[in-house]
Amino acid sequence: MRAEASAASLYEQIQAEAGKRRVAPIDARVDRVWKAIPGYNGLEVDIERTYRLAAQRPPQEPITYLYREIPAKITLESLGAYPVYRGNPAKPMVGLMINVAWGNAYVEPMLQVLRDEGVRATFFFDGSWLAKNPELGKRIQAGGHELSNHAYTHPAMSRLDRSSARSQITRTEDVLKQTFGETNNRWFAPPSGDYNQQTVEVARESGLQTVLWTLDTVDWQNPSAVSVVEKIERRVEAGTLILMHPTKASSGALRGMIAAIREKGLAPGSVGETLSPERIDPVEGKLQF
Repeated sequence: MRAEASAASLYEQIQAEAGKRRVAPIDARVDRVWKAIPGYNGLEVDIERTYRLAAQRPPQEPITYLYREIPAKITLESLGAYPVYRGNPAKPMVGLMINVAWGNAYVEPMLQVLRDEGVRATFFFDGSWLAKNPELGKRIQAGGHELSNHAYTHPAMSRLDRSSARSQITRTEDVLKQTFGETNNRWFAPPSGDYNQQTVEVARESGLQTVLWTLDTVDWQNPSAVSVVEKIERRVEAGTLILMHPTKASSGALRGMIAAIREKGLAPGSVGETLSPERIDPVEGKLQF
């Protein structure tokens, strides 16, 4: 009887503590300024697993609580045809967007920094560039990075009719599939950030979410690497999507950007990782691939 009473007391202790430790999920929503903002899963104690583990521990040892995620009820995909400019501010992560439409000289140096730092980024490919540079594209893929769509000839998407807009997206999707066997792309970044509602709807019809950015390096203006890093230090926050290109400025600033992000307790990663509702652990150095 004493053992049963002790077990019941332990179970009740875990139940009571579980109520204090529960973190409610955050649903995806449409914001007046930022448009679609993804949700973020909640967290709760797995009472049964925690109890089984705790019952086997020496009495003097503290209880180790095991957790499971609580899915958000409203997801980014269920919001409809809205663009995304940022991740959920409750998720301590920052997305690195590298749009590739011209220039090859700084791709490899940027890949080396990402490799050194154990960070994945999202590369948005202009389809015509990728068709001419498949081997370089495959080296990006070999680095474990996310491969996504940046239209085919870098047009102003808002000026296209529906058929032409669809062609720009589907032609690049075809190149992604042919070059990489890539069939699970989820993101479309309109060239120069130019889009209209038709663009978002056509992308969605192709199974893609339209992604813009929160913070622009403006690296095409050739700023100094130091000024780019300082800009990130001042303005980066949880959920920020940072736009850059394979340029001298961003290549020189990338390592410093990653350090600045981590110094704020945030994890640098891909667009997919940042916009996912899945929870992440506190930042503890480099990610391991």
